[in-house]
Amino acid sequence: MSHVIRVQLEAFDPWREVACAEQLLERGKHGAQVTFVGSLRDFSDGAVVHSMLLEHYPGMTEKYIERICDSAAQRWELQHAVIIHRVGELLPSEPIVLIAVWSAHRAAAFDACRYLINQLKHEAPFWKSESLDHGRRWVMTNSPDTEPASKESS
Repeated sequence: MSHVIRVQLEAFDPWREVACAEQLLERGKHGAQVTFVGSLRDFSDGAVVHSMLLEHYPGMTEKYIERICDSAAQRWELQHAVIIHRVGELLPSEPIVLIAVWSAHRAAAFDACRYLINQLKHEAPFWKSESLDHGRRWVMTNSPDTEPASKESS
C-alpha cells in the first residue's frame, strides 16, 4: 500500500487533496474510497472555543502515523491512504485532519478509515490547548467514538 502523510502548519483543502491523490492512483483498481475530514468545533465541554493550539513532537508524530498506516495495511486490503494533520493555531470550522483510504471493497475502506481516525484521536502524540472566553485550557480527553466498527470483512 502506498500512502501520503503530512503534519503541517498550513491550512489545506481536503477535497483538493483527495482529487490530487486520485490522479496518482491506477484507474480501475479500487472500488471504494472513504474520506474523513475532522474540523474544529466552536464549542467544547459547555464552553465557547475561539481557537485551538495543536502541538506535536516532530518526527515522533510522523513515525506514529507511519506505524498506524502500516497496521491498517496489514489488517485490510488497502491500495492507498492519505493522512494530513494540522498543527499550530486553528480556528473553528477549519479542517484539522484528513484521512482518505482506497480499497477494492467498501468494508475495508470504512473500517480502515475508522481505525485510523480513532488511533489518531486517542493515541497519537498531539497536545491541544483551547482558547476560551476566560483563558486557555488543555484538552485532556477526546470525544469518544460510540459507533462500533463494522464486523463485515472485505
